[in-house]
Amino acid sequence: MALPVTTTRRRSLAVGLIGPGRVGSALLDQLRATQPRLARAGLELKLCGVAASKRMWLDSDDPELNGRCDSAQTWRPSDLNEFAAHVLGIDGRHALLIDCSANDAVASHYATWLTAGLHVVTPNKLAGSGSLSRWQAIRAACAGGMRFRYEATVCAGLPVVQTLRDLLDTGDELTSVEGMFSGTLAWLCNRHDGNQPFSALVREAHALGYTEPDPRDDLSGMDVARKLVILAREAGWPLSLENVEVQSLVPAHLAALAVDEFMERLEELDEPMAARLAEARAQGGVLRHRAHLDAHGHASVKLTVLPNGHPFAHTRLTDNVVQFSTRRYRDNPLLVQGPGAGPEVTAAGIFADVLRIAEGLEIRS
Repeated sequence: MALPVTTTRRRSLAVGLIGPGRVGSALLDQLRATQPRLARAGLELKLCGVAASKRMWLDSDDPELNGRCDSAQTWRPSDLNEFAAHVLGIDGRHALLIDCSANDAVASHYATWLTAGLHVVTPNKLAGSGSLSRWQAIRAACAGGMRFRYEATVCAGLPVVQTLRDLLDTGDELTSVEGMFSGTLAWLCNRHDGNQPFSALVREAHALGYTEPDPRDDLSGMDVARKLVILAREAGWPLSLENVEVQSLVPAHLAALAVDEFMERLEELDEPMAARLAEARAQGGVLRHRAHLDAHGHASVKLTVLPNGHPFAHTRLTDNVVQFSTRRYRDNPLLVQGPGAGPEVTAAGIFADVLRIAEGLEIRS
């Protein structure tokens, strides 16, 4: 969101961050680095507090916060209700909470916070893909003028949700969504060429930090299914996670093991994945992990063979790619493509949502 270079119009937004982990810390760095530019554009983002799982910090902005997280004197026991009330204040100011926690209990507070007068921005997929009733309550809570933004829940910093929202807001009609929503699985598919066992690639991706601590969180396809549900609901389609056909790459007999034992038995993935690669080559195509959703509510997440001419056949490294087919983009679908993982790009997606909300604020004295 581009802001004016200079302006006399002054706006202020009180901000509270929940979850100072990798993404939250990257966001704090970005907020701090851009303060001079934002001030010239007439915007003050005032960091009022940071809450972790057990402790929270409620004071004025502290440039040394990241380095002092373990100093007991700067923290107190976490209480989300107290934290939200502190950020909201009693002076009628504009206030916003950013949830980087990936915690379902935190997501359960969104509707209450929005109703109380707090905007909410999050990369937490659990609200947008959880129970439909909770999602509907969150949307209903926005009726009072509060904004709920979640661009970074799908493909990190890529403008996927905003692109879909712009299409719909300008009167277009979505007919289908197709995509590669996992940077981890994109990397594995790109590297899986038969020169190394699939298990070796999973171990390499794990060592590089491309996978979750438990690689099954990626290999199961459930994270991708959540992103598909979020896009469906953005389009007004009442899809739930249980309605998505998900084909896991993890055999059932490995799914319930402890992480260490699963990692020791990774070689059991090699034979079935080698067979899938041979199948793709026999058909003259490539293996890609693809999610698909159509207007009839049919949704699937699976490893599939795509022809070499398909747009997804030539992705690079950890690229995410999303293809929107709409009434306007019927013959030549609209593609959004780029890096879809990493704390810096995820934080940038969150920051962009914050700026979109800030740009629409009225001036309050």
